[in-house]
Amino acid sequence: MKYRKLIAVLAAFAFVLTACSSGGESTTTAAGGGATTAPSTAKIVVGVSWNNYNEERWAKWDEPAIKAALDAAGAEYISSDAGSSADKQLNDVDQLISQGANVLIILAQDGTAILPAVQSAIDQGIPVIAYDRLIEDPDALYITFDNVGVGKLMAQVIYGLVPTGVYAVIKGNQADANADFLRSGFEEVIGDAVTSGDITICCETYTDNWDGSKAQTEMEQFLTQENNKIDAVLSENDGMATGVVAALEAQGLAGQIPVSGQDGDLAALNRIALGTQTVSVWKDARELGKAAGEAAVQLAQGAALSDVSGVQTFASPGGNDLTSILLTPIAITQDNLNVVVDAGWIDQATLCAGVASGTVGACP
Repeated sequence: MKYRKLIAVLAAFAFVLTACSSGGESTTTAAGGGATTAPSTAKIVVGVSWNNYNEERWAKWDEPAIKAALDAAGAEYISSDAGSSADKQLNDVDQLISQGANVLIILAQDGTAILPAVQSAIDQGIPVIAYDRLIEDPDALYITFDNVGVGKLMAQVIYGLVPTGVYAVIKGNQADANADFLRSGFEEVIGDAVTSGDITICCETYTDNWDGSKAQTEMEQFLTQENNKIDAVLSENDGMATGVVAALEAQGLAGQIPVSGQDGDLAALNRIALGTQTVSVWKDARELGKAAGEAAVQLAQGAALSDVSGVQTFASPGGNDLTSILLTPIAITQDNLNVVVDAGWIDQATLCAGVASGTVGACP
């Protein structure tokens, strides 16, 4: 009789242990296809690796949007800043994982150099989002704007004003695939005119880290080389356009030579109102950050890449079919500055600083 009671007690104890061990865990499939076991009630921790947090848009627009999406899901945000160092970013990713990140959002300084860290994360069952810059890994989710389309929009505006003449092209960082995406967008618009001889590209260069001061030096050299006889400048972003316009101002040419940019930087939008910059392709970074934050939560909860909301297939330059979310940009010129004011991206006072009243529709 005593043995029967002992057996019953042991059986009940074993049942409790089994229930505790199985009820507190769930098996999920990582983005890369490997199985991983994680607590179903574990807090989602999203690690964000910034390539260079000093650029205006990351702190002002992207990060708050990512945080808001994570807050809405009860997820935790942690981050690191590589300070434009590809080597540091490799270490940063390891540090974010050691701090408990179970999904990563990476804004790559160098899309090739970051690959080992991405593969290591995926091998550990940690999903990775390539944020705004290409990472050639088909197991990562690529979230960005249509960057070839951004290049096309810039070139369409400039080409509409200068269908013949001498062009300078200021490209971004060579290690960032976006620089070449944008350049291919330019080519779709002006390529035939270059072939026919209507447009001559006198000068073209990559710019380390998309640095505006370096772009200013490059533009100064181009103006000296061409004896100031340049008719248009295709600059690939607003930060570099700042340097380009400064170089033009020094020669008394600001406002006479059309200049492109992208990102909707506040200073660039003011330059458009003033007439010293012609176009900034606006990529509402709030939407990009929101999409990344929401996707991170879905991936951390075990969603496959193909099941994340809003995805499509993107054929990459490296021959990979990447699961992607591609958002649509808008070209902002003097004619539609009200779009960014109405969206709350910039206030009218900032937009119209120094602008003569009534010279621009958005600045009455």
